[in-house]
Amino acid sequence: MRVEEVKYLSKKIMEAGEIPLVWGHFGVGKTDLAREIAEETGRELIILVISQMEPGDLIGLPARDENKTVFLKPDWWPENGNVILMIDEINRAHRSIRNAIMQLLIDRRIHNHLLPEGCWIMAAANPPDEEYDQVELITDPAFMSRFFHLEITPTPTEWIEWAKKVGVPNEINEFIKEYPEFLSRDTIVSMRLELRPSPRSWYKLGRVLKTFSSEDLKKYGYVLAAGILGPEAARTFIDQISGKQLLPKAEEILLELDEPLLNRLSSLDISGVSAMVSRLTKFLSELDDKAVQEYFERVPRIASNLLKLSKVIPRDSFFAIIRHIAYQLENEKGLKRVFFENLLEELATDSDVLNYLEKREN
Repeated sequence: MRVEEVKYLSKKIMEAGEIPLVWGHFGVGKTDLAREIAEETGRELIILVISQMEPGDLIGLPARDENKTVFLKPDWWPENGNVILMIDEINRAHRSIRNAIMQLLIDRRIHNHLLPEGCWIMAAANPPDEEYDQVELITDPAFMSRFFHLEITPTPTEWIEWAKKVGVPNEINEFIKEYPEFLSRDTIVSMRLELRPSPRSWYKLGRVLKTFSSEDLKKYGYVLAAGILGPEAARTFIDQISGKQLLPKAEEILLELDEPLLNRLSSLDISGVSAMVSRLTKFLSELDDKAVQEYFERVPRIASNLLKLSKVIPRDSFFAIIRHIAYQLENEKGLKRVFFENLLEELATDSDVLNYLEKREN
Protein backbone atom coordinates (compact mmCIF):
# COMPACT_ATOMS: atom_id res chain seq x y z
CA MET A 1 0.00 0.00 0.00
CA ARG A 2 0.97 3.62 -0.46
CA VAL A 3 2.33 5.55 2.51
CA GLU A 4 -0.75 7.76 2.85
CA GLU A 5 -3.03 4.72 2.85
CA VAL A 6 -1.02 3.00 5.57
CA LYS A 7 -0.96 6.18 7.62
CA TYR A 8 -4.74 6.61 7.36
CA LEU A 9 -5.46 3.00 8.32
CA SER A 10 -2.93 3.05 11.16
CA LYS A 11 -4.67 6.06 12.70
CA LYS A 12 -8.08 4.38 12.37
CA ILE A 13 -6.79 1.18 13.95
CA MET A 14 -5.21 3.00 16.89
CA GLU A 15 -8.30 5.16 17.40
CA ALA A 16 -10.19 1.89 17.96
CA GLY A 17 -7.67 0.79 20.59
CA GLU A 18 -6.02 -1.80 18.34
CA ILE A 19 -2.45 -2.13 17.08
CA PRO A 20 -1.22 -1.79 13.48
CA LEU A 21 1.96 -3.61 12.47
CA VAL A 22 3.54 -1.94 9.44
CA TRP A 23 5.70 -4.19 7.27
CA GLY A 24 8.24 -2.62 4.94
CA HIS A 25 11.85 -2.71 3.80
CA PHE A 26 14.55 -0.47 5.25
CA GLY A 27 14.34 3.10 4.03
CA VAL A 28 10.64 3.29 3.14
CA GLY A 29 9.77 5.69 5.96
CA LYS A 30 8.06 3.52 8.59
CA THR A 31 9.45 5.55 11.48
CA ASP A 32 8.71 8.84 9.73
CA LEU A 33 5.14 7.66 9.16
CA ALA A 34 4.81 7.25 12.94
CA ARG A 35 6.28 10.72 13.46
CA GLU A 36 3.78 12.23 11.05
CA ILE A 37 0.86 10.56 12.83
CA ALA A 38 2.21 11.86 16.16
CA GLU A 39 2.51 15.40 14.79
CA GLU A 40 -0.93 15.33 13.20
CA THR A 41 -2.59 14.08 16.40
CA GLY A 42 -0.55 16.18 18.84
CA ARG A 43 0.99 13.15 20.54
CA GLU A 44 4.46 12.43 21.84
CA LEU A 45 6.23 9.62 19.98
CA ILE A 46 8.19 7.04 21.99
CA ILE A 47 10.19 4.61 19.84
CA LEU A 48 11.39 1.30 21.24
CA VAL A 49 13.90 -0.40 18.93
CA ILE A 50 13.52 -3.71 20.71
CA SER A 51 16.14 -5.55 18.66
CA GLN A 52 18.70 -3.41 20.51
CA MET A 53 17.16 -3.74 23.98
CA GLU A 54 18.01 -5.97 26.89
CA PRO A 55 15.18 -7.36 29.03
CA GLY A 56 15.89 -4.80 31.75
CA ASP A 57 15.60 -1.96 29.23
CA LEU A 58 12.11 -3.06 28.34
CA ILE A 59 10.61 -4.25 31.63
CA GLY A 60 12.55 -2.18 34.17
CA LEU A 61 14.95 -3.32 36.86
CA PRO A 62 14.06 -4.99 40.17
CA ALA A 63 14.38 -3.07 43.43
CA ARG A 64 13.75 -3.81 47.10
CA ASP A 65 10.74 -2.30 48.80
CA GLU A 66 10.84 -3.27 52.47
CA ASN A 67 10.43 -7.06 52.33
CA LYS A 68 9.28 -7.24 48.71
CA THR A 69 10.89 -7.10 45.30
CA VAL A 70 9.30 -4.58 42.95
CA PHE A 71 10.13 -3.53 39.41
CA LEU A 72 10.93 0.08 38.64
CA LYS A 73 9.35 1.71 35.63
CA PRO A 74 11.68 1.68 32.61
CA ASP A 75 12.91 5.11 31.58
CA TRP A 76 10.79 5.13 28.42
CA TRP A 77 7.50 4.61 30.27
CA PRO A 78 4.93 7.26 29.24
CA GLU A 79 3.65 9.63 31.93
CA ASN A 80 0.35 10.39 30.19
CA GLY A 81 -1.89 8.89 27.53
CA ASN A 82 -1.20 11.50 24.85
CA VAL A 83 1.49 9.24 23.39
CA ILE A 84 2.21 6.88 20.51
CA LEU A 85 4.36 3.97 21.63
CA MET A 86 6.10 2.54 18.56
CA ILE A 87 7.65 -0.91 18.90
CA ASP A 88 10.18 -1.03 16.09
CA GLU A 89 11.89 -4.07 14.53
CA ILE A 90 9.41 -6.27 16.31
CA ASN A 91 10.33 -9.31 14.23
CA ARG A 92 13.85 -9.17 15.64
CA ALA A 93 12.84 -9.20 19.29
CA HIS A 94 14.89 -11.58 21.41
CA ARG A 95 12.98 -14.45 22.98
CA SER A 96 13.83 -13.17 26.46
CA ILE A 97 11.63 -10.09 26.00
CA ARG A 98 8.82 -11.69 23.98
CA ASN A 99 6.69 -12.39 27.05
CA ALA A 100 7.04 -8.82 28.21
CA ILE A 101 5.97 -7.58 24.80
CA MET A 102 2.98 -9.92 24.86
CA GLN A 103 1.94 -8.59 28.26
CA LEU A 104 2.16 -5.07 26.89
CA LEU A 105 0.07 -5.97 23.85
CA ILE A 106 -2.58 -7.99 25.72
CA ASP A 107 -2.91 -6.20 29.05
CA ARG A 108 -1.33 -2.83 28.20
CA ARG A 109 0.92 -3.28 31.20
CA ILE A 110 4.33 -4.53 32.34
CA HIS A 111 4.39 -5.94 35.85
CA ASN A 112 2.23 -3.59 37.95
CA HIS A 113 2.71 -0.63 35.65
CA LEU A 114 -0.36 0.11 33.49
CA LEU A 115 -0.06 2.23 30.35
CA PRO A 116 -1.90 5.52 30.78
CA GLU A 117 -5.43 5.59 29.38
CA GLY A 118 -5.51 6.67 25.73
CA CYS A 119 -1.95 5.60 24.88
CA TRP A 120 -1.69 4.37 21.27
CA ILE A 121 0.55 1.47 20.27
CA MET A 122 1.89 0.67 16.82
CA ALA A 123 4.65 -1.62 15.58
CA ALA A 124 6.95 -1.97 12.60
CA ALA A 125 8.83 -4.90 11.07
CA ASN A 126 11.05 -5.79 8.14
CA PRO A 127 9.71 -8.47 5.79
CA PRO A 128 10.96 -12.04 6.14
CA ASP A 129 12.92 -11.99 2.91
CA GLU A 130 15.51 -9.85 4.70
CA GLU A 131 18.48 -11.89 5.89
CA TYR A 132 18.25 -10.73 9.50
CA ASP A 133 14.77 -12.13 10.14
CA GLN A 134 13.87 -14.33 13.11
CA VAL A 135 11.31 -16.61 11.52
CA GLU A 136 9.92 -18.13 14.72
CA LEU A 137 8.40 -14.84 15.80
CA ILE A 138 6.82 -14.16 12.43
CA THR A 139 5.13 -17.53 12.31
CA ASP A 140 3.90 -17.50 15.93
CA PRO A 141 0.11 -17.15 15.51
CA ALA A 142 -0.50 -16.18 19.13
CA PHE A 143 1.91 -13.27 18.74
CA MET A 144 0.94 -12.12 15.28
CA SER A 145 -2.82 -12.32 15.89
CA ARG A 146 -2.49 -9.27 18.16
CA PHE A 147 -1.93 -6.97 15.17
CA PHE A 148 -3.56 -5.59 12.07
CA HIS A 149 -0.90 -6.28 9.44
CA LEU A 150 -0.30 -3.54 6.86
CA GLU A 151 2.36 -3.59 4.14
CA ILE A 152 3.93 -0.38 2.93
CA THR A 153 5.36 -0.02 -0.57
CA PRO A 154 5.90 3.66 -1.40
CA THR A 155 5.62 4.87 -4.96
CA PRO A 156 8.80 6.44 -6.40
CA THR A 157 7.20 9.87 -5.98
CA GLU A 158 6.41 9.20 -2.33
CA TRP A 159 9.90 7.88 -1.71
CA ILE A 160 11.53 10.94 -3.30
CA GLU A 161 9.42 13.26 -1.13
CA TRP A 162 10.47 11.31 1.94
CA ALA A 163 14.12 11.20 0.82
CA LYS A 164 14.22 14.99 0.50
CA LYS A 165 12.92 15.38 4.06
CA VAL A 166 15.59 13.09 5.51
CA GLY A 167 18.45 14.62 3.52
CA VAL A 168 19.15 12.05 0.81
CA PRO A 169 21.48 13.73 -1.74
CA ASN A 170 19.69 15.33 -4.67
CA GLU A 171 21.73 13.28 -7.16
CA ILE A 172 20.03 10.14 -5.89
CA ASN A 173 16.57 11.70 -5.88
CA GLU A 174 17.01 12.87 -9.48
CA PHE A 175 18.24 9.44 -10.54
CA ILE A 176 15.24 7.66 -8.99
CA LYS A 177 12.96 10.22 -10.60
CA GLU A 178 14.45 9.39 -13.99
CA TYR A 179 14.80 5.63 -13.38
CA PRO A 180 12.04 4.62 -10.90
CA GLU A 181 12.50 0.95 -11.76
CA PHE A 182 15.77 1.02 -9.79
CA LEU A 183 14.19 2.19 -6.53
CA SER A 184 13.88 -1.38 -5.27
CA ARG A 185 14.23 -4.89 -6.55
CA ASP A 186 11.26 -5.80 -4.33
CA THR A 187 8.08 -4.16 -5.55
CA ILE A 188 5.90 -6.25 -3.24
CA VAL A 189 6.39 -6.78 0.48
CA SER A 190 6.06 -10.48 1.26
CA MET A 191 5.04 -10.97 4.90
CA ARG A 192 4.78 -14.77 4.62
CA LEU A 193 2.01 -14.80 7.17
CA GLU A 194 -0.72 -17.40 7.35
CA LEU A 195 -3.37 -15.28 9.02
CA ARG A 196 -6.53 -17.13 9.93
CA PRO A 197 -9.82 -15.93 11.39
CA SER A 198 -10.53 -16.49 15.06
CA PRO A 199 -13.02 -15.13 17.59
CA ARG A 200 -10.33 -12.66 18.67
CA SER A 201 -9.65 -11.41 15.13
CA TRP A 202 -13.37 -10.90 14.41
CA TYR A 203 -13.70 -8.94 17.65
CA LYS A 204 -10.73 -6.75 16.78
CA LEU A 205 -12.01 -6.18 13.25
CA GLY A 206 -15.39 -5.14 14.64
CA ARG A 207 -13.77 -2.54 16.90
CA VAL A 208 -12.03 -0.87 13.96
CA LEU A 209 -15.01 -1.10 11.61
CA LYS A 210 -17.03 0.95 14.10
CA THR A 211 -14.76 3.89 13.25
CA PHE A 212 -15.22 3.44 9.48
CA SER A 213 -17.47 5.48 7.26
CA SER A 214 -19.21 3.78 4.34
CA GLU A 215 -16.55 5.29 2.08
CA ASP A 216 -13.78 3.91 4.29
CA LEU A 217 -15.37 0.46 4.15
CA LYS A 218 -15.60 0.59 0.38
CA LYS A 219 -12.00 1.76 -0.06
CA TYR A 220 -10.16 -0.01 2.75
CA GLY A 221 -12.48 -2.77 4.00
CA TYR A 222 -10.73 -5.67 2.30
CA VAL A 223 -7.19 -4.51 3.12
CA LEU A 224 -8.10 -4.01 6.77
CA ALA A 225 -9.89 -7.36 7.09
CA ALA A 226 -7.16 -9.27 5.21
CA GLY A 227 -4.60 -7.85 7.64
CA ILE A 228 -6.13 -9.75 10.55
CA LEU A 229 -8.36 -12.49 9.06
CA GLY A 230 -6.29 -13.55 6.07
CA PRO A 231 -7.28 -12.93 2.43
CA GLU A 232 -9.79 -15.76 2.04
CA ALA A 233 -12.08 -14.89 4.94
CA ALA A 234 -11.65 -11.18 4.25
CA ARG A 235 -12.76 -11.44 0.63
CA THR A 236 -15.77 -13.57 1.53
CA PHE A 237 -16.75 -11.16 4.31
CA ILE A 238 -16.41 -8.03 2.19
CA ASP A 239 -18.21 -9.59 -0.76
CA GLN A 240 -21.09 -10.64 1.45
CA ILE A 241 -21.59 -7.30 3.20
CA SER A 242 -21.34 -5.49 -0.12
CA GLY A 243 -23.90 -7.86 -1.68
CA LYS A 244 -21.55 -9.19 -4.35
CA GLN A 245 -21.79 -12.88 -3.55
CA LEU A 246 -23.24 -15.21 -0.98
CA LEU A 247 -21.63 -18.62 -0.70
CA PRO A 248 -23.99 -21.60 -0.64
CA LYS A 249 -23.95 -24.00 2.29
CA ALA A 250 -21.93 -27.19 1.89
CA GLU A 251 -25.10 -29.29 2.10
CA GLU A 252 -26.55 -27.43 -0.88
CA ILE A 253 -23.52 -28.22 -3.02
CA LEU A 254 -23.38 -31.87 -2.00
CA LEU A 255 -27.08 -32.68 -2.22
CA GLU A 256 -28.95 -29.93 -4.09
CA LEU A 257 -26.64 -28.84 -6.90
CA ASP A 258 -28.98 -27.66 -9.67
CA GLU A 259 -28.39 -25.45 -12.71
CA PRO A 260 -29.08 -22.11 -10.96
CA LEU A 261 -26.64 -23.01 -8.20
CA LEU A 262 -24.03 -24.16 -10.73
CA ASN A 263 -24.38 -20.83 -12.53
CA ARG A 264 -23.88 -19.03 -9.24
CA LEU A 265 -20.74 -21.02 -8.50
CA SER A 266 -19.38 -20.49 -12.00
CA SER A 267 -19.47 -16.72 -11.44
CA LEU A 268 -17.32 -16.80 -8.28
CA ASP A 269 -13.93 -15.15 -8.45
CA ILE A 270 -10.86 -17.08 -7.31
CA SER A 271 -11.15 -15.92 -3.68
CA GLY A 272 -14.82 -16.95 -3.67
CA VAL A 273 -13.93 -20.37 -5.05
CA SER A 274 -11.22 -20.77 -2.43
CA ALA A 275 -13.67 -19.87 0.34
CA MET A 276 -16.24 -22.28 -1.07
CA VAL A 277 -13.70 -25.13 -1.19
CA SER A 278 -12.64 -24.33 2.37
CA ARG A 279 -16.27 -24.40 3.52
CA LEU A 280 -16.87 -27.71 1.75
CA THR A 281 -13.77 -29.50 3.07
CA LYS A 282 -14.37 -28.22 6.61
CA PHE A 283 -17.92 -29.58 6.46
CA LEU A 284 -16.68 -33.00 5.35
CA SER A 285 -14.04 -33.04 8.09
CA GLU A 286 -16.59 -32.33 10.78
CA LEU A 287 -19.23 -34.89 9.83
CA ASP A 288 -20.27 -36.74 12.96
CA ASP A 289 -21.42 -40.38 13.05
CA LYS A 290 -25.08 -39.45 12.77
CA ALA A 291 -24.47 -37.25 9.73
CA VAL A 292 -22.32 -39.94 8.09
CA GLN A 293 -25.18 -42.43 8.45
CA GLU A 294 -27.54 -39.96 6.77
CA TYR A 295 -25.08 -39.26 3.94
CA PHE A 296 -23.99 -42.84 3.44
CA GLU A 297 -26.91 -43.76 1.17
CA ARG A 298 -26.43 -40.53 -0.80
CA VAL A 299 -22.84 -41.17 -1.87
CA PRO A 300 -23.74 -41.52 -5.61
CA ARG A 301 -25.55 -38.17 -5.58
CA ILE A 302 -22.72 -36.47 -3.67
CA ALA A 303 -20.12 -37.83 -6.12
CA SER A 304 -22.24 -36.78 -9.10
CA ASN A 305 -22.62 -33.24 -7.73
CA LEU A 306 -18.91 -32.93 -7.01
CA LEU A 307 -18.13 -33.98 -10.59
CA LYS A 308 -20.59 -31.36 -11.86
CA LEU A 309 -18.83 -28.84 -9.65
CA SER A 310 -15.52 -29.76 -11.30
CA LYS A 311 -16.84 -28.37 -14.60
CA VAL A 312 -17.35 -24.84 -13.26
CA ILE A 313 -14.40 -24.27 -10.90
CA PRO A 314 -10.64 -24.32 -11.59
CA ARG A 315 -9.05 -27.75 -11.82
CA ASP A 316 -6.67 -27.08 -8.92
CA SER A 317 -9.58 -26.09 -6.69
CA PHE A 318 -11.51 -29.24 -7.52
CA PHE A 319 -8.53 -31.50 -6.86
CA ALA A 320 -8.02 -29.78 -3.52
CA ILE A 321 -11.38 -31.32 -2.60
CA ILE A 322 -10.28 -34.74 -3.91
CA ARG A 323 -7.02 -34.50 -1.92
CA HIS A 324 -9.00 -33.71 1.18
CA ILE A 325 -11.32 -36.70 0.72
CA ALA A 326 -8.30 -38.96 0.18
CA TYR A 327 -6.70 -37.55 3.32
CA GLN A 328 -9.88 -38.20 5.31
CA LEU A 329 -9.95 -41.78 4.04
CA GLU A 330 -6.41 -42.35 5.27
CA ASN A 331 -7.07 -40.91 8.72
CA GLU A 332 -10.60 -42.03 9.61
CA LYS A 333 -11.89 -45.28 11.06
CA GLY A 334 -15.14 -47.22 11.08
CA LEU A 335 -18.17 -45.91 9.19
CA LYS A 336 -16.53 -42.59 8.32
CA ARG A 337 -13.67 -44.41 6.63
CA VAL A 338 -16.12 -46.55 4.63
CA PHE A 339 -18.06 -43.42 3.67
CA PHE A 340 -14.98 -41.68 2.24
CA GLU A 341 -13.82 -44.90 0.59
CA ASN A 342 -17.17 -45.29 -1.22
CA LEU A 343 -17.17 -41.62 -2.16
CA LEU A 344 -13.72 -41.88 -3.73
CA GLU A 345 -14.77 -45.02 -5.63
CA GLU A 346 -17.75 -43.16 -7.10
CA LEU A 347 -15.60 -40.15 -7.97
CA ALA A 348 -13.03 -42.43 -9.64
CA THR A 349 -15.57 -43.26 -12.37
CA ASP A 350 -14.28 -39.98 -13.80
CA SER A 351 -11.06 -40.66 -15.69
CA ASP A 352 -9.34 -37.47 -14.48
CA VAL A 353 -10.02 -38.33 -10.87
CA LEU A 354 -8.90 -41.92 -11.43
CA ASN A 355 -5.63 -40.78 -13.02
CA TYR A 356 -5.04 -38.36 -10.18
CA LEU A 357 -5.59 -41.04 -7.54
CA GLU A 358 -3.34 -43.52 -9.32
CA LYS A 359 -0.53 -40.95 -9.55
CA ARG A 360 -1.04 -40.09 -5.91
CA GLU A 361 -0.61 -43.74 -4.88
CA ASN A 362 2.59 -43.99 -6.89
